[in-house]
Amino acid sequence: MTTGSWLLLTAGVLLMFSLGWTAWTLTRLRRLAGRVRRAWVVLDAALLRRAELAVAIAATCAAELGRPAADDLAAAAAGARSPAAGDREAAENALGRELRRVPNAMLPSGAEDADVRVGLARRFYNDAVRDTRALRRRRLSRLLRLHARRPWPRYFDIDDGQDAVVGAHAGDGRPAG
Repeated sequence: MTTGSWLLLTAGVLLMFSLGWTAWTLTRLRRLAGRVRRAWVVLDAALLRRAELAVAIAATCAAELGRPAADDLAAAAAGARSPAAGDREAAENALGRELRRVPNAMLPSGAEDADVRVGLARRFYNDAVRDTRALRRRRLSRLLRLHARRPWPRYFDIDDGQDAVVGAHAGDGRPAG
């Protein structure tokens, strides 16, 4: 084979490799975008379930909580269901603060479960966002402008107090890992 043939063969192999990598990366980005969407649906459902639980607590325990505290809890739950300024994180933080003020004796049996589900759903969503952002930040992904027209996924960070619960072994308080 001549030098020209070798160069042509090398260029063809590099072209096939780059096309294969691009197709694999685009497929991965599409799957990650689907994972982010599904994780958001689960997170949204967990947050709405927690808001509904807060409304039920405010309605059933209004006498024990006191009217101002019950009204604050109901208002925070309404704000979490449909945030006025579009800042869902702030509305969920306000609801979380109000729920932490409710004594444990007044919480229904599903309250702790709802909090754990919110923490887990938030963790899964943020993991999907992290993976998507990491792949989109790679040099070749940026150079080839893969998914350049799609908006960057945003993290959803709230103070739900579940980081220690989600990251701990069941009952022993040691960090997982």
